[in-house]
Amino acid sequence: MLLHIDSSADTAADSVTRDLTDRFVTEWRTRHPAAEVCRRDLAADPVAPLTAAYPALGRRVERAGLLPPEQVPALLDGPAEAREWALTLPLLTELRSAHTVLLGVPMYNFSVPALLKAWIDRVAFPGAFTDPDTGESLLRDTRVVVVMARGGGYGPGTPRAGHDFQTPYLRAWLTALGVRPAHLALVAAELTRVDVLPALAGLAKAAAASHAAARETVTSLAAR
Repeated sequence: MLLHIDSSADTAADSVTRDLTDRFVTEWRTRHPAAEVCRRDLAADPVAPLTAAYPALGRRVERAGLLPPEQVPALLDGPAEAREWALTLPLLTELRSAHTVLLGVPMYNFSVPALLKAWIDRVAFPGAFTDPDTGESLLRDTRVVVVMARGGGYGPGTPRAGHDFQTPYLRAWLTALGVRPAHLALVAAELTRVDVLPALAGLAKAAAASHAAARETVTSLAAR
């Protein structure tokens, strides 16, 4: 199964991350016509922020020894925790079931959108991705492709080279969850606001080249 998640608040046709994730899915479907694609648009269907009941339940699960999801309901204490678990379990099930995960992630204020962070906070439930028999991550064989877009330039030598908290954050979180570095691809299209930001004047060719390279890379990744 391919789990396709878009987190851009911009649902217009010119959304760069949505264009790139759609390109990936189109190519992927040609290679896997019978496979399931699970789509989650976090702008259309936002994930609810955590309440106090979520960490209360999480701590109880940690004390019990990081139980698999099917054993968590036995530890629920009251309707608030039951609600949190009902909001969480479908997201965990999607991620645990996916062979490939595709994330569309625009850069907002040097990091990731709040829409995506709410999903990250909820799926990072204690023990949800730990094999109870081996202690290994259930995501060790999961392939993850992260498609990013940035309004400016953040490459080496640029004035904002040190302001990219998007890439290192996503890499750190995904690998901590158990995704193997060899199974993780991060692709970025930069200078996407070249048409509206005066500070980017004269960089139209570089912007076009970055977007073209991202499209080519995404297509290549989908074909593997």
